[in-house]
Amino acid sequence: MKVIICGAGQVGWQIARHLSGERNDVTVVDNNAELVRRAMDTLEVQGVAGFASYPDVLKAAGASDADMIIAATHSDEVNMVTCQIAHSIFSVPRKVARLRSKSYLDAIYSDLYRRDHMPIDVVISPEKEVAAAALQRLAAPAAFDTESFLNGKSQLLGLQLDADCPVLNTPLRQLTDLFSTLSANVVGVRRKGTLFAPVPNDQLFAGDQVYVFTNSEDVARTLEVFGKVQHKQDRVVILGGGNVGLAVALALEAKGRTVRTKVIERDRAIAEKAADTLERTIVLNGDGLSPELLEEAGIDRSDAILCVTDDDKTNLLAAVRAKGLGCKMAICLVNDPSLVPLLAPMGIDAYINPRSTTVSSILRHIRHGRVREVYSIGDAEAEVIEAQVLSTSPISGRALRDIEFPEGVLVGAVLSKGVVSRPEGSMRIEEGDVLTIFTMAADVPEVERLLQVSIDFF
Repeated sequence: MKVIICGAGQVGWQIARHLSGERNDVTVVDNNAELVRRAMDTLEVQGVAGFASYPDVLKAAGASDADMIIAATHSDEVNMVTCQIAHSIFSVPRKVARLRSKSYLDAIYSDLYRRDHMPIDVVISPEKEVAAAALQRLAAPAAFDTESFLNGKSQLLGLQLDADCPVLNTPLRQLTDLFSTLSANVVGVRRKGTLFAPVPNDQLFAGDQVYVFTNSEDVARTLEVFGKVQHKQDRVVILGGGNVGLAVALALEAKGRTVRTKVIERDRAIAEKAADTLERTIVLNGDGLSPELLEEAGIDRSDAILCVTDDDKTNLLAAVRAKGLGCKMAICLVNDPSLVPLLAPMGIDAYINPRSTTVSSILRHIRHGRVREVYSIGDAEAEVIEAQVLSTSPISGRALRDIEFPEGVLVGAVLSKGVVSRPEGSMRIEEGDVLTIFTMAADVPEVERLLQVSIDFF
């Protein structure tokens, strides 16, 4: 497949990394020649320096015979015009655009929108994706990461193991015997900054971050097994009243009067807009780093603070201060992945990486065919792929123990005839079954070969 990626920033670079690693013909376009050079030096891609919305630049990038264009520059206007040019002049079949402005999104999603006027096949809204991720974190406060799979029947939980975790120093093989009726299945472990797919004899240690698949009805019991206590999130403070904070506050209001929410916003105009939009949420105008304002917001009685300003350092410092003042849980928005190792020592419970959520969303939309879901783990170190097994797949009709998966690949859960099961070596995989597979980034091409899904991206 021939793909043009417009924008060589963090999101564009990661998408290029994924698609070029899967042997696609990828060209990166950016008006910053240095970013283009970095992509060409580090990835197997071609590059064109120039404005993505210029027809001559798109022509130089090979738009005349491209299968897809992904417009992920920092400008909504450039992304929209790029898709229009790609459609009108070059007839590119598939066009994906990242849009941030609520005004554009409201117009595009309204009944007045017509695809032939603004030909964008898939619109990705980072703010909406981040807001959805924030709500997932609040729904599973004991986990630092969480994602739903198999039509909501299976959950991926990211758990930080403490010294009092009951299953420390226990080989994973024995966990299956000890909790035979539990669907929990450890598919990934991050230890001392390194992520890997464990083998049955591996043990878990304090400080490990583990990724666990479990059936949705087993979430509470799984958390208990790993030493986590699930608390209700009845009182929530949101730092940042912009698009993300406002979307989360609206969603919490929609849950009813059981959740009491307060928003802190430094910019007066944004705070007033949030106050006008929200009905039951209290909006405070001021500095979220101020102990006095946090105390006014009742931070000592709050179950969680969600820090979603556009400044990473403000989010981190406010989260630490809130925890120091008695808040039970702190969740941060963190754009810079180099800051993530600091979160645990600072006592921050969970984080949201906008880049990962946006990359996962784009991959999910462009990998149609039999791939139903793609979730990026960490700094694009691994993926969880949900895919349906084809009759022509090399794994169809074979027992799991007989399938030659790479070492960095583990099956997390299997959906067969409507029933979700924990994978076992004797389990036979049949056509139509749906698998969730944890795979290190380097092993994605081999997984797609085994599933025979890379032949059809849209």
